[in-house]
Amino acid sequence: MKKIIKASLILLLFCACTKSQQPDNVEITNSDNTPSSIPFKKYLGVNAFEWDFVNEQVSASVIDEQRMALIKSFGGIRHYLDWERMEAAEGKYTFNPTHNGGSYYDVIYQRLKAEDIEVLACIKNVPKWLVKDFPENERATDNSPIPFGLDKSSPQSYISQARMAFQFAARYGSNKNLDPALVSVDPSLRWNGDTKNEAKIALNLIKYVECSNEPDKWWRGKQAQQSAEEFAANMSAFYDGHKGTLGKNVGVKNADPNMQVVMGGLGAANPDFVVKMINWCKKNRGLNANGTVNLCFDVINYHLYSNDSFLNGGNATVGYAPELSDIGTIADKFLKMAKAEAPGLQVWLTETGYDVGKTPQRAIPIGNKTSYITQADWNLRTALLYARHGISRCMFYMLDDAGGIENKTQYSSSGFHDDFKPRPSADYLLQTKKLIGEYFYTSTLNNDPIVDLYKNGSKQIFVLTIPDQKGRTTNYELNLGDAKKAIIHSLQVGKNEMQHQTVDVVNGKLNVNVTETPIFIEKI
Repeated sequence: MKKIIKASLILLLFCACTKSQQPDNVEITNSDNTPSSIPFKKYLGVNAFEWDFVNEQVSASVIDEQRMALIKSFGGIRHYLDWERMEAAEGKYTFNPTHNGGSYYDVIYQRLKAEDIEVLACIKNVPKWLVKDFPENERATDNSPIPFGLDKSSPQSYISQARMAFQFAARYGSNKNLDPALVSVDPSLRWNGDTKNEAKIALNLIKYVECSNEPDKWWRGKQAQQSAEEFAANMSAFYDGHKGTLGKNVGVKNADPNMQVVMGGLGAANPDFVVKMINWCKKNRGLNANGTVNLCFDVINYHLYSNDSFLNGGNATVGYAPELSDIGTIADKFLKMAKAEAPGLQVWLTETGYDVGKTPQRAIPIGNKTSYITQADWNLRTALLYARHGISRCMFYMLDDAGGIENKTQYSSSGFHDDFKPRPSADYLLQTKKLIGEYFYTSTLNNDPIVDLYKNGSKQIFVLTIPDQKGRTTNYELNLGDAKKAIIHSLQVGKNEMQHQTVDVVNGKLNVNVTETPIFIEKI
């Protein structure tokens, strides 16, 4: 089952993300130096499945500490969560354990909350019972979430998915005042001695839930692809049962008004798709009392991978350093659109990353650095870039390889470990999370080398890096004001902590050798 799911993901991602918009111009940085209110650990997320937390050969109900040690490298989890896991038979909901797959979501989510690792539950794909009426050659788990023959432009068509979303939000959200009669689980046992599912309300474990994954999948044909207007209708049902018209037990907000609904991450990074969704909402959901559009999502979300496609008419041949690609320009376009069309909404980037194998998304060896170390450099620099530009979350694809380093398909070797031994990418993210995870991006003081200032109260740490991909280095004189000493924090492969060196500061200035691997200078 795992291999089938991963193979499907490779195919979907290969088709979805080989093209990106041609930038107006490629810029190294394009920050307006606006201080961030998002702690940096929120830019260190990763995509993962439920089996990444447990050793199913031992127990699906007990967190595996070897796996958990790896998970602690990250500041957030985007949980790829198949609808069928929770509703294997129509109207029969199971969560702990699930009757499809035997997972214990209560256990996983409780541990992640205890570790202060934020979860985005991405509810995706459709169950077999939903697609059984499709022609045999059109049955697929990534079809649009409606029964065969229904109108994709009508919110009513998505009521089954929206009912399931209600049950998920009722259980894992924070609304203690929900009518218990609206909550349902399947109490049947799979075998003698099996754990019985129990109805629960307001476990307060999940704040963010995502509706589908890459709904704009143009490469998959009419049964899977949704237009902006069709996806808006889908989200209107998922969000609040199309403003409550589909029933009390339909839609996330009817279960928990506090849960934040994230739009499914777009496979094509096109802000116009979101604008069309907003226009649909204005027409079909109307305006709020304050004159703003009554939207059916709380967070804008897209996917984008940094490669040379913007130089090759949309065809990727190799991964590209983040600052030299078009990803910053596209981030700015999304943020500009959000500010104009949906003021106050955050913009997230929930899939990005690099392979280490032989694919068109590969990180390249540079000098004496292997592709593994370049992957680590570029992933961390991607997170720094999105913080600099003002995107509110960054999540990497994905914890595991989806095919291995010998596979030539895009996104097949983007993982962060080999048999649970962390790759340099995991080392770098863990070390950075420990050092500046609670810090906030404040400003960019220089563009080449990039010098970013992060603050946490009165504490200041400068992050310096060369935005290139050819092994370039430079000496930079960093102004540390009245500081007499500083700590130079350097990333290390195979370690849980950075190397720390306390140095003297002469007349407020510190000369630093800057490379394409970020270095961190703490003012003391």
